[in-house]
Amino acid sequence: MILDIGFLDDATRPVVPRLQGLTPAQRAGGEHLKAVHDHLRDNMKTIRVLIDRAVEGLASEEDVASETASLAMVANFRRFGNLCGQHCQIVDAHHSIEDAHLFPVLAAISDGYRKVAERLEAEHVVVHDLLERQIDTLNALVREPSASRFADARTVFDALERVLASHLGYEEDQIGDALGYYGLA
Repeated sequence: MILDIGFLDDATRPVVPRLQGLTPAQRAGGEHLKAVHDHLRDNMKTIRVLIDRAVEGLASEEDVASETASLAMVANFRRFGNLCGQHCQIVDAHHSIEDAHLFPVLAAISDGYRKVAERLEAEHVVVHDLLERQIDTLNALVREPSASRFADARTVFDALERVLASHLGYEEDQIGDALGYYGLA
């Protein structure tokens, strides 16, 4: 299901020195980035709880529908169309903007930021692959509900959850302060 994905080793991530003496205004860009990421993390936590409850037989279809309806992400996506399709489009657009506009500017600052930007771009490829596979497994589960289809969807979600959480933290840590410090926010 995910064995052919080119997962990257977190230990090989390049790092840049921490920026010192930032003003609150300079930290605001990184704080905004973290707030956006926290929204994604919160939704992933809610989905994780529902998956775990479903596995244990503690969540009915009605429970899942009711509990996910309160997610801001779900409410917004319902207004504009298909949940998975919209989510993937938003993540893809977010990553495309970073890849095309933010990372080249960061890369021009220093060799260290260039290496970080290249790594973040490579991680975007892995996240995108996982998002596509998540959609595929969910569509297969809808077409043919079964324990094996659920297991496939859960396997991909577990990998997506792990990779995305790590990616978001790395991105915040390496470029968050730089957004305000260099006037990129």
